[in-house]
Amino acid sequence: MEINVPLLKQICEIAGAPGYEKRIRDLVIQLVSPMVDEVKTDNMGNVIAVKKSKINPDGKKVMVAAHMDEIGFIVTHIDDKGFVRFHTLGGFDPKTLTAQRVIIHGKKDLIGVMGSKPIHVMSPEERNKLPQLTDYFIDLGMPKEEVEKYISVGDPITRDRELIEMGDCVNCKSIDNRVAVFILLETLRVLQNPAYDVYATFTVQEEVGIRGANVAAHGINPDFGIALDTTISFDVPGAQPHERITELGKGTAIKIMDASTICDYRMVAFMKKTADQHQIKWQPEILTAGGTDTAGVQRNGKNGSIAGAISIPTRHLHQVIEMAHKEDIANSILLLKACLEDMDGYDWRH
Repeated sequence: MEINVPLLKQICEIAGAPGYEKRIRDLVIQLVSPMVDEVKTDNMGNVIAVKKSKINPDGKKVMVAAHMDEIGFIVTHIDDKGFVRFHTLGGFDPKTLTAQRVIIHGKKDLIGVMGSKPIHVMSPEERNKLPQLTDYFIDLGMPKEEVEKYISVGDPITRDRELIEMGDCVNCKSIDNRVAVFILLETLRVLQNPAYDVYATFTVQEEVGIRGANVAAHGINPDFGIALDTTISFDVPGAQPHERITELGKGTAIKIMDASTICDYRMVAFMKKTADQHQIKWQPEILTAGGTDTAGVQRNGKNGSIAGAISIPTRHLHQVIEMAHKEDIANSILLLKACLEDMDGYDWRH
């Protein structure tokens, strides 16, 4: 199965920091509307696209969540020289900011660079210490007066990096979690006969605490829940076998647990059985640190849901060089489609 790389590129590259998802939300609404029976947006900004089942006599609902937001920053200060200070929106390893370009989304988009103290003027102590977020500033190449024509405190900032193909992989900023947005859209495109009503939910503010999924699940009150998100593929030099979590090219990942969720054993068993029946390559995932929308989908409906997650193995997470394998992406689409079509044939009582 070939994936639509130009579409994935468009989805990955568009801006959408937590709380400022309008651009990616508008694109999602445009793309999803022809594929579903109903599209609505809640007060948080989640997009909920409903695809009705033709064979659903008991009215059960499946919520599938993919978050639209990407890690980013927000402007906190403009100094007398026009340099911009910022606060993070989501989790960052400070060393990954070195020598990166960013885009500040003010009255117009402005390209800036992440600057820090040159190594030439660092003391021996400074050279040996790990960088801190406060060591960085954004240089727009403009004086304060010019910067303030376009930029204000509170403007969002995203990272600037295009999607490219590398061997059998794709590489870009914000594979986390735009690849899941892509997978959900592409699944809806080929999904003909879902067993139950599907509430395809493109959520907001996951990177700052699963906020959108919590609200969406409360409103939907799903019987079943499936989250789509990236997971760590630590299959690189220096990694021990027990540290790898997942590996690129070994298939889509079926989540067993992460730091915020123990997936329902029934959903895990169902996903494994479905993957095997459809000859879909998969691998198990236990993520010991980090959470996903699975937590919100599982716990915030009135009755809770039988929830699990399909995870996409990704190297170099929360950097601008995130990398996923095209076959793993394709297998994720196949598994989600099969699960949504086969869900009514599984005995959920045991």
